[in-house]
Amino acid sequence: MMKRSLKWSALALAMTLPLAAQAHKMWMVPSATNVSGADPWVTVDAAVSNDLFYADHMPVQTDRVIVTAPDGQTAKVENAFTGQYRSVFDVHLTQPGTYKIAAVNGGLFASYEVDGQKRRWRGEPANFAKDIPAGAKNVEVSESISRVETFVTNGKPSDAALKPSGKGLELVPVTAFTDLAAGEPATFQLLLDGKPAAGLKVSAIAGETRYRNAQEEIDVTTGKDGKFSLNWPHAGMYWVNTSTQDDKTSLKPAKQRRLSYSATLEVLPQ
Repeated sequence: MMKRSLKWSALALAMTLPLAAQAHKMWMVPSATNVSGADPWVTVDAAVSNDLFYADHMPVQTDRVIVTAPDGQTAKVENAFTGQYRSVFDVHLTQPGTYKIAAVNGGLFASYEVDGQKRRWRGEPANFAKDIPAGAKNVEVSESISRVETFVTNGKPSDAALKPSGKGLELVPVTAFTDLAAGEPATFQLLLDGKPAAGLKVSAIAGETRYRNAQEEIDVTTGKDGKFSLNWPHAGMYWVNTSTQDDKTSLKPAKQRRLSYSATLEVLPQ
């Protein structure tokens, strides 16, 4: 239990850092984003790593994964296995349309000092008072909300599973998530608590960073309507990320709220 708690503390820190300072990236990669046939399945790899999409740091715990089926209901995560560096699970695509696969993380994150030593803590609000040592100094508490997603379509794309929850950062498709092609601009809308998120930096990074010397980020900024466009230079899996912070906390005793969003999207050749 302690090992798992430490892993999620490290993950919480990684997901609340700005992209430029973020060595570790959390991602989920499906074996396919477009499927068809009488009985389709996809297998999903889920990990936190330095290089996209090469599992080299720690796994994503599958109990954090929520699969939303095309009818808006929750579907099962099946055949889940968690190893040292990654988790793997299957999704049975029993309905036509688009599935959303999301790992959602939230809670309190605190940094403090005890006897001159800096420490970090992540957990539920109910445990804050008993877990932070008496006499701790320079205690800074923030609420964290992170969301990591990927999307798979069985047959024709649909949007019922993509309905935003109205909490935190969320991505809404203008161009279908599973209908992306190299050299063709794709447009999306970023929401913050259900409203357009204006002026946020969004970065897209192609996978296989292990085999090149630079991240080669594509950076754009959302407009007043929260919309932004990306023009994919080549086919492949891309990691799209944004983050922000504000003081609109919903958990005590947090004074600051840190939010992040990431999605893995597949771009096909023209």
